[in-house]
Amino acid sequence: MSSSSLDDMIAALKCLPGVGQKSAQRMVLHLLERDQQAARRIAETITHALDTVRHCRQCRNFSDTDFCEVCSDEEREQNTICVVETPADVLAVESSAAYRGRYFVLLGRLSPLDGFGPGQLGLEEFEQQLNRGGIKEIILATSATVEGDITAQYIADIASRHGITSTRLARGIPLGGELEFVDGGTLSRALSGRQQID
Repeated sequence: MSSSSLDDMIAALKCLPGVGQKSAQRMVLHLLERDQQAARRIAETITHALDTVRHCRQCRNFSDTDFCEVCSDEEREQNTICVVETPADVLAVESSAAYRGRYFVLLGRLSPLDGFGPGQLGLEEFEQQLNRGGIKEIILATSATVEGDITAQYIADIASRHGITSTRLARGIPLGGELEFVDGGTLSRALSGRQQID
């Protein structure tokens, strides 16, 4: 490109997941050629979000206020906490409309090699919430990876010390999935977690 400003915009957009050189270039050119008003709106919105969005003081999800909408909602079940790794996981669970409890967002998972220990995941803060009492169940919704499993077990041990039941999200064959395309690990979990048909 002939302009360092254009090069800077393209480089800035390439930091987004799934956006490579060509995609970033197309976006920049579109905004500059066809929709400069949208470009200004994007810039203002990002600046505003960076200035106002912080972590909820209770669940660590993103929020404009000290306590997010979920934590502020007194109609939600207060005795159940769903532990997730990221704010994106909260959005995924909420989109199911099947859960009406509280959350705790780890902002990662245990991975000593990457520098993520219990302190980085806010687990002391989490344990303080358990110490206040009133929690009956912890739903562990960490990823189906080795690190996710280790994180879930670590949190289950914390819950056990407090006499709180821990459950893990079910795993197995997805709806509409065909056995020939399911990997061995998923099939193994599905077999070990099979249920009786009434």
